Amino acid sequence: MSRSRLIPIVKVVVFIAALLPLVWLVWKALHEDLGANPVEFITHATGDWALTFLLSSLAITPLRKIAKFSELIRFRRMLGLYGFFYASLHLLTFVGLDHHFAWAEVLPDVYKRPFVTAGFTAWLLMVPLALTSTTWSIRKLGGKNWQRLHRLVYFSAIAAVVHYWWLVKKDITDPLIYAVILGVLLGFRIAAKFVGRRSGSVGSSSPVVAPRP
Repeated sequence: MSRSRLIPIVKVVVFIAALLPLVWLVWKALHEDLGANPVEFITHATGDWALTFLLSSLAITPLRKIAKFSELIRFRRMLGLYGFFYASLHLLTFVGLDHHFAWAEVLPDVYKRPFVTAGFTAWLLMVPLALTSTTWSIRKLGGKNWQRLHRLVYFSAIAAVVHYWWLVKKDITDPLIYAVILGVLLGFRIAAKFVGRRSGSVGSSSPVVAPRP
């Protein structure tokens, strides 16, 4: 089977697999298996999956360049939207289950507690990315403007990792792993852009276009 025919099948598999963490959470909730603090369990689980999908979407560009497999780009939007989906569940858990939609408590938390501020900032930066994830939005905004807007994902990812780091009080192993992965992904983009510019300056007749971040 050719790659072009295989990709739609793989996309369906990835789409279903990306829902499994939610199914797992619902199953554990129905079986009252969320531990002594169910709200904390759900909060951490949705936050972990939000970061996982967000970093997975950022990993698509390096992977397709290294593997020379351009079709991987077709998974980036889906992974990014799932990152936003789980981040929204993470925020909804905080607002609904933890604070029972008491906005008089939520808003001061966002303002006064740095890790909450960082987390809310990460989610807020993802909102315009999710809203403009369609092909229509690309045509409407124009390719370059759309690309500039979607660079917000880098700041969102940084804010999300900072949120996790500040949240953890003792063992920073997990946020450190996410921070290293994000550092590698951003470092790859910076290196690729630097190499592209140098290649462009060396060329005499037709400069090489720098790779997109």
